[in-house]
Amino acid sequence: MSWEAGNGQLHYSVPEESQHGTFVGRIAQDLGLEVDELVPRMFRMESQSHGDYLEVNVQNGILFVNSRIDREELCVKDPLCIIHLEVIIDKPLRVFHVEVEIKDINDNAPIFPQKEQNVFVSELRMPGSFFPLEGASDADIGPNSQLTYTLSASEYFTLEVEKKHDESQSLGLILKGPLDREVRAMHRLLLVATDAGKPELSGTVQLLISVLDENDNAPVFNQSVYKVQMAEDVLSGALVIKLNATDLDEGSNKDVTYSFQNRVPLKLKNTFTLNSLNGEIRTKDKLDFEENRQYEIQVQASDKGSNPMTGYCSIVVEVLDVNDNAPEMSLKSLSVPVPEDSLPGTVVALISVSDQDSEANGQISCSLHPPAFPFKLVSTFKNYYSLVVAQPLDREQMAEYKLVITAKDHGTPSLSALSSLEVPIGDINDNTPTFTQASYTVFVKENNPPGAHIFTVSASDPDVAENALITYWIDEKLWPLSSYISVHSESGKLYALQPLDYEELKLLEFQVSAKDAGLPSLCGNVTVQVFVVDENDNAPTVSVPQEGPLLLVVPVMAGHVVGKIRALDADSGYNAWLRYEIHEGANGPWRVGLYSGEVSTTRMLDDGEIGGGSQNLLVLVKDHGKPMLSATATVSVSLMASTQVMQADSHLPRMGGSSKTLVDNVNIYLIIAICTVSSLFLLAIIIYIALRCQSQAKEAMMYGPGTATLVCASEVGSWSYSNRHSHILAGVSNEAGIKSDLMVFSPNIPPPPGSENQEQILCDSSIQVSHKF
Repeated sequence: MSWEAGNGQLHYSVPEESQHGTFVGRIAQDLGLEVDELVPRMFRMESQSHGDYLEVNVQNGILFVNSRIDREELCVKDPLCIIHLEVIIDKPLRVFHVEVEIKDINDNAPIFPQKEQNVFVSELRMPGSFFPLEGASDADIGPNSQLTYTLSASEYFTLEVEKKHDESQSLGLILKGPLDREVRAMHRLLLVATDAGKPELSGTVQLLISVLDENDNAPVFNQSVYKVQMAEDVLSGALVIKLNATDLDEGSNKDVTYSFQNRVPLKLKNTFTLNSLNGEIRTKDKLDFEENRQYEIQVQASDKGSNPMTGYCSIVVEVLDVNDNAPEMSLKSLSVPVPEDSLPGTVVALISVSDQDSEANGQISCSLHPPAFPFKLVSTFKNYYSLVVAQPLDREQMAEYKLVITAKDHGTPSLSALSSLEVPIGDINDNTPTFTQASYTVFVKENNPPGAHIFTVSASDPDVAENALITYWIDEKLWPLSSYISVHSESGKLYALQPLDYEELKLLEFQVSAKDAGLPSLCGNVTVQVFVVDENDNAPTVSVPQEGPLLLVVPVMAGHVVGKIRALDADSGYNAWLRYEIHEGANGPWRVGLYSGEVSTTRMLDDGEIGGGSQNLLVLVKDHGKPMLSATATVSVSLMASTQVMQADSHLPRMGGSSKTLVDNVNIYLIIAICTVSSLFLLAIIIYIALRCQSQAKEAMMYGPGTATLVCASEVGSWSYSNRHSHILAGVSNEAGIKSDLMVFSPNIPPPPGSENQEQILCDSSIQVSHKF
C-alpha cells in the first residue's frame, strides 16, 4: 500500500484467489478520513466495470475482498492486472482514485492440447531425424508460466527443445538409432511440462510413436524449388505449374498424392488450387501485383503406402506487373483566392501524384489544360508539382479559372487521371471609378423648390466589394458651391439647395468626384454644367416718353408718330419678347405698333378734333411667356391748333417758325437714314442666323428631366437691351469671374405652334458681349 505523491491515488495489491474478507487496506485512514464520518458523508465506492470483487466496511474503513478474483479470467495474459476504484464522499464532494493490483499465483498447471500425441516414424528413417511435437501452455504469467520439458527414458528417442526469437519453444523428437518394427512396433513415452512457480505445477502428455514398415522410399520432386512468372491479369483458373514427384517403391507405395503443406496460410490456399492427383496448380483468385509481388507455395507429395512417405518442394510464383492502375492525384495545399497582382512564379497549389504500378507503368507526367490560361505546372520533386502563376492576372477580365490537371503514366496502353481545380482571382483596387459620360449638361428651371432633385450622376467600378463601393462629393477647391448644389454621397443624386434665379445665375459649372473604398482609394472626376432655364417670372417694366401730356399740333396726317413707349423685361427669350396693345376700351384715332411701341395716328386729325382736353391712351405691354405677364402705360395726348402754339411761343424767346420746321425736317431725315442703315445691318445678321439655324434646327438636346427645343427667329423684330450683369459660377472654368451683358433681339412674329408644351430657348438670335475683368 502506498500513497503516490502528486496524483492523489492509492495503490494496493492482493493475491488472486484470496478468500472473502481478505484484508486489502485501511482505505479511510489512508485517505485521511475519520471512520465516524463515512456514513454521514455518504461514503461510496464504484468500480470501473469489474463487478463487486472488493468492498469497504464503513464501520471501520477497511477495504476487503468481497468475492473470488481469478486474475487469468480478469486480465488473461496482461502482465499488470489492476482493478480501478473511485471513492466518492459528499459534504464537500470529493473523488479519490484507488488502484488494486491483482498479484498472480501459480494456480494453473501446464496443459497440453491433447492427452495423447501420435507420432509415425518409418522404420527406415535415419538417425538424427526430427519429429515435431506440440508443446503445453500455462495460463499464468511471469515465472509461473515459464515451462521446462522432460521425456521419459528411451534408447531410441531424445527430446530437443529450441527457443525461438519470440521466446516461444519448439519441441521435437530426435531419432537416436535405427528402428525395427518387427522388434518393437510401438513406443510409449511420457512428456512432462513443469512451470517455474512456487510450488511447481506440471502437466503430461502420452506420446504414441508408431513404427511404419517397408515403405522406405519417399516421393521425390525433380526440383526442390520451382520458379514461375505470371502476369497479374491472368484469368482465374490459369495453370501455374504441373508438378511431378516420383517414388522408387512399387505398388501402392509408389502412388503419389499432392497437397499443400500444413504451414501454408489460408489466404494462399484461397489464391491457388492444387489437384491432388495430377499435381496441377492453378489460380483460384485474381492476382494483384500491387498487393503481393511474389507467392511461395509449399507443396508435399505423399505415397499411398501403408507407411506413407512424403517429399517436399516450394513453388515461387513471381507476379508480373501490368498497367492496371491509373495515376492518383491529391491536392496538398491550395492558396485561394489568388490576388490579381500576384507576380509570375507565385505558388497557387501543391499537387502530388502516385501510381501503384511499377517501372514505366508507374512513371507519371502531368500537364495543365487549357494551356492558354495564365498558370503552369512546375515539377518540384519526384511526383510533386507546383501550380504557379505564369502571366499577369486581371480579375476584371476573368474572375475565376477552371483548370484541369491530367496525370498520365508511361504504360502501354497509357492510363490517365483528371482533376478539376477552380482558382478564384482575388480583387485588388486597380480600377478608378468611371462616369458614363465625360461631362454632363443639365437644364434646370429657375425658381425650383429648395432641395429639388435635378440630376443623378453615376460612376461604375469594375472592382468588387469595398473596392467598388463608390461615394460622391463635389469638388469645391475653386468655387464654394455648398450653398447652391449638394450631392448624395451614395446615390450620386444632385440637389439644388435653394431656388435658382436665371436673372442672377445662368450657369453652374463644377466637378463631381467619385471615390471607391479600396486601400488605397482611387478617384474619378466628371464636369457638370447646370444651365438655369428662364421662366416667365418678371413682368415688363414700362417707361413713358415724357412726363405730362404730349402736345400734338393739328393738322396731323394719318400715321404720324406721336411718341414711343419703351419697355424692358428682365427675362429672356419668349419671356422677354414684348408686344404692345391699346386697351380694348380705348377710343380715338390712335394705334400702337405691335412690337415697336410707337403710338401713331390712324387717320388725319384737324382743328375739329381740338376740344375736350387731353386724351388718355391705356397701352398694355405683354410678354410671350407662359403664363403671360403684362404691364400698363398711360399716354396723355393734347391737341393744339397752330395759333395756340404761336400764342404759347409768344411768351417764349423768339424763334423763327421756319427754323423750327427745318430742324424738324432734318431730324426726320436723320431718323430715316439711321433706320435704313440699321435695317441693312439687321438684315445681314438675320441671314447669318437663318443659315446657322438650318444646320442646327434638327438637333435635339436631352439633358436633365426634359427636352430643350432650340427656336430661331427669322424675321426682324424689336431690340431690347438688358443692362443687368448675368452671373456664371464655374467650378472648373479657367476664366472665372466672367460677366456679360446680354442684348436680345425679339422677332416680330407670334410664337410657333406647340410652344406651350416645350421649353423654348432663343438660338443664335442673341448677341452676347463679354467683358473680362
